[in-house]
Amino acid sequence: MAAVDKSVLERWRQIDSCDVLIALAEYAKRDTTFIAVKDPRTTRWHATVAGRDVELLTTGPKFWDVQRGLGGGGAVDLAMHLFTLDFKAATRLLVERGL
Repeated sequence: MAAVDKSVLERWRQIDSCDVLIALAEYAKRDTTFIAVKDPRTTRWHATVAGRDVELLTTGPKFWDVQRGLGGGGAVDLAMHLFTLDFKAATRLLVERGL
């Protein structure tokens, strides 16, 4: 795979993490009963990714994995986190999923 253009990387840094999760997960459902405490934009998601159940809090491009106690920001970071990938493999996955 060729190098990823800087404009694509910038878009991936800013895309909402819930949109990335929906594109990458086998199953993803927003928890409509969740009430955010710190930021009203925060949402909670339950998803299955690579056969593993995850619970994520998302706020714009940022995410927090409740079960693992880890978070980050941007589509590449989320793909790396969910699939235990390196940077190149994560960018390849994002391109394959049309993000």
